[in-house]
Amino acid sequence: MISLDFPAVLAEWPLMAKGAGITLALTGVSAVFGLALGVACAWARLHGGAGLRFVAGAYVELIRNTPFIVQLFFLFFGLPSLGVRLSPEAASVLAMVINLGAYAAEIVRAGIATTPRGQIEAARSLALSEMQVFTRVVLPPALKRVWPAMVSQIVIVMLGSAVCGQIATAELSHAVNLIQGRNFRAFEAFIVGTAIYLVLSIALRRLLNWIGPRFIFGR
Repeated sequence: MISLDFPAVLAEWPLMAKGAGITLALTGVSAVFGLALGVACAWARLHGGAGLRFVAGAYVELIRNTPFIVQLFFLFFGLPSLGVRLSPEAASVLAMVINLGAYAAEIVRAGIATTPRGQIEAARSLALSEMQVFTRVVLPPALKRVWPAMVSQIVIVMLGSAVCGQIATAELSHAVNLIQGRNFRAFEAFIVGTAIYLVLSIALRRLLNWIGPRFIFGR
């Protein structure tokens, strides 16, 4: 008969709470900078010069066609050979920003591409600069159209942060591994860890759906 001992795992709640907090912190920072990077790359691919379009396109294709864990390992284990050493937390954030930025670029580009041409011409007729047209007329409605996809991608990046424990970042999956290594209750530990990830995903999705229309693209 299988004997489950959840109290032995739940007794380590401070460690799990700290791991969940670090997971949310990594996600929050990467969401802000990753979205900004995605918007910049989307603009570059649509309105930049030939060289800029090539660089942005190469970045997007490289990141979207390689595993996140390879990108993470390259930053943490590969860069030291070039004299650049990053802490586990810095490498995790940078990898998440780079990863999210590539996917966000394509999501935002899809939203921008559906902007009616007449809307852009009307904005230009008001003597707005190209940057004002992009930031005030094109970008907000584009983000509104693609926000559900963007929210899903941010949640995916949060869940992908579980592999950051492989470089000793003290996020949630790392905490769960420590707990099951201490009490040998792997089954219970990973059930609790899965439940926490589920709660975090639902909460993050609802938070982003609340933030979007209020602070990013308006109602």
